[in-house]
Amino acid sequence: MPRRTQTSNVVLHIMKNLILISFLLFTISSYGQNQRPENYGFRHLQAAYKGDKVDILVKSKKGEEQKKKPLFLFCQGSLPIPLLITYDDNGKKGIYPVFVFNPDSLSNEYHLAIISKPYVPLMANQKSLNADLTFSDSTGKFPQKYIERNLLDYYVDRAIAVIKFLQIQTWVSGDKLVVAGHSEGSTIAAKLAYSFPEVTQLIYSGGNPCGRILTMIEQQRAHENDTTKYGERVFSDWKNIIDNPDNMDASYGDAYKATYQFSIPPMDYLQKLNIPVLITYGTKDYSSPFNDYFRTEMIRQKKKNFTFNAYIGAEHNFFPLKANGETDFEIFNWDKVANDWRTWLMRQ
Repeated sequence: MPRRTQTSNVVLHIMKNLILISFLLFTISSYGQNQRPENYGFRHLQAAYKGDKVDILVKSKKGEEQKKKPLFLFCQGSLPIPLLITYDDNGKKGIYPVFVFNPDSLSNEYHLAIISKPYVPLMANQKSLNADLTFSDSTGKFPQKYIERNLLDYYVDRAIAVIKFLQIQTWVSGDKLVVAGHSEGSTIAAKLAYSFPEVTQLIYSGGNPCGRILTMIEQQRAHENDTTKYGERVFSDWKNIIDNPDNMDASYGDAYKATYQFSIPPMDYLQKLNIPVLITYGTKDYSSPFNDYFRTEMIRQKKKNFTFNAYIGAEHNFFPLKANGETDFEIFNWDKVANDWRTWLMRQ
């Protein structure tokens, strides 16, 4: 089961990093040997959390880097992928998108921040990474220190420490604190908003409010038949996880402890929030039925602080599906989604 967790996440990140690049390409005509995030329009800050160095990239509107604005923290998705990846495609040099969306419109009102994965390089060249853009150490495996920290509770507590660090910067205002996350990052964002009362708005995107394990089951159900019964195997794996919830063996992908923490239903955190919450999801995503369920529950409970944006016919990364079920990568909707986020935020 951990291997299937990893495989499913790899697919999503290949889509993000190998397909979105054609839409969000940031090309640099030339650059020297010593590259820095500032060469690409980002500020690089470093903080410390329990002895770990934490790399943070901040995107601000050009010329307004020191202007006092609220903070918009975007929680990165899964896998040990560097935030800033350079490439050289037959002499055409540039970087892969740091955010899954173009952050320019949101930077009019906010300073956008994103936190790197623990013990994963902030910057790397595509050629030094695996085919799915993940980072492996000299042993050919994910870094052990990354695996030990690849846990929901670690990411939430570290994010709170980063927010506190950023809040003392002279260019961060304290009137708003927006937290957003997509896919795995949505679960981090949800628990962060629940755990840190200074969050004023939450954007929960492409997540499963009933937990990761149910998405994994749905993914396997879609590919099983009477003889394969992949979904049934996930149930068996889930029982093993429940029997060993603190197991940190990651030989086959995510450790049991990671899958356990990310499978605690985020709706346990979400429904306790009284701040404005925006939930966005594609109706062809595996998690769509669970978002629909949570939506009906919030209506039943008369919770007025929730807004749901369902993108009809779109999959996990908001690409539409063709009539034959294949993803239509020619239609890029992420910037529309981010603009909808901005419109919602302006109404708060």
